[in-house]
Amino acid sequence: MAFRFLHTADWQIGKPFGNVPGDAGAELRAQRIATIGTIARLAATRGVDAVLVAGDAFDSNEVQDRTILRTLDALKPFSGRWIFLPGNHDAALAHSVWSRMRQMGLEANITIADKPVPIEGWDGRAVVLPGPLSRRRESLDQTEWFDAAATPEGAIRVGLAHGSVANRLPGVAEASNEIPETRAQTAGLAYLALGDWHGSLKIAPKTWYSGTPETDRHRANSSGLVHIVDLDGPDAPERVETVPVGHYQWHQLEAQLLDGTCQAALEALSSIESEAARRVVSLTLRGGVSLAERYRLGTELSSWQHRFHHLDIDDAGLFEEPTEDDLDALDSSGFVRLAVDRLKAQAGNPSNPAAASARVALRMMYVDHMSGT
Repeated sequence: MAFRFLHTADWQIGKPFGNVPGDAGAELRAQRIATIGTIARLAATRGVDAVLVAGDAFDSNEVQDRTILRTLDALKPFSGRWIFLPGNHDAALAHSVWSRMRQMGLEANITIADKPVPIEGWDGRAVVLPGPLSRRRESLDQTEWFDAAATPEGAIRVGLAHGSVANRLPGVAEASNEIPETRAQTAGLAYLALGDWHGSLKIAPKTWYSGTPETDRHRANSSGLVHIVDLDGPDAPERVETVPVGHYQWHQLEAQLLDGTCQAALEALSSIESEAARRVVSLTLRGGVSLAERYRLGTELSSWQHRFHHLDIDDAGLFEEPTEDDLDALDSSGFVRLAVDRLKAQAGNPSNPAAASARVALRMMYVDHMSGT
């Protein structure tokens, strides 16, 4: 009577990653499809009865046909049942990614759950109750029909939905397409498989978000996972195994430079040096450094940018504090030293509107000097 399935969601195939330019962004887009292949192989290896995709398989209904075809190819290692639920990014509109998929001709093992009707199979062991979205934001609860849905006697009831669980999601979550926190109990579900929140999370009794299988943002929310779910019967407690499948690791680092050196920044980057090519990093710098250390920092960051998959640097909170050694290195006398002294005086006066420009000018002079230009 047992039922084993893989729960995943929020693939968002075709996500543009506009903030990651060039090859790095293209590789992030390609990896999302490659990770689907990893999921398919995992499903085959673990012998699941089905893969349930709880919405937002695609980033929009406007993805290119070649993206759809590449995604369908990635599913092939698992020949069992795939059930796709339209979410808010890929809602079941009259003309949608789902209507285009049907026109392409679907394999028999792929089910598009775009109607609120029970999905049966598995020799009567289980029934999936889908709550598809037909627009980006639904005003009515798409899971309400679960409560009265007729299913075979003794079948395990599994809900499949996409949205925000009322009163439960963290305050930073976007509250849309609301789902009651008691839906699993009122509908007699053994498990409610959800999408929309991008991290793995048990949000209410028998109610789980699987999160996105390929991390796509700098947020500590247990992403890059899928769930292998075992249900031993309609009333048995769910057994959920979280399995890592993501390739890229996203990190948000902050470094406070308090001793006039850039050492804290370099130590923060060194802490994630292992498998650097898989890491997407956001580094925020604050504090003050000498001109010599600022020059060293620029050289080191340039090296790290080549080693990481992508490194984004926010140094708006970083300022230069020229030392006497810095100024002596620029010039010991004459007109240049006079200009340097004036810039230093301007840079050290926070009330001076030209302070920021003076700091930039000092830095540029130092870089030119060190470069021999």
